[in-house]
Amino acid sequence: MSIGGVVSAKDPTRGGLANTVNEFSEKSNVGIILEEEKIPIPKGVKAACNMLGIDPLEIGNEGKVVLGVVKEKADEVLKEIKEHPLGKNAAIIGEASNKVKGVVLKTIVGGRRNLKKPLGDPVPRIC
Repeated sequence: MSIGGVVSAKDPTRGGLANTVNEFSEKSNVGIILEEEKIPIPKGVKAACNMLGIDPLEIGNEGKVVLGVVKEKADEVLKEIKEHPLGKNAAIIGEASNKVKGVVLKTIVGGRRNLKKPLGDPVPRIC
């Protein structure tokens, strides 16, 4: 599959989504606004993280990829990814913005919070 418009790609194994998007923001010197309700986190993962007091955005996420895509190509790239069985849950979860510094998460309840890099790894490495 050939996908044009991808500016950056990273796997969120270490530090999860929070670490990945913060790296994108730091390296590009552009703010990122994420929408919590659009982030595809399975209910079982949310429940387990809630029970353990862990933020699911800071958990290593092996076998996934986070892409930074130019806005004009985002829908086209998403369509291509969703055509593959492993991409069925892919989603556009945010956008780059010069209106914020770092990463801002629009929460499900309508608030906003700064999404920082994790201070450590909440789950010990097993491999």
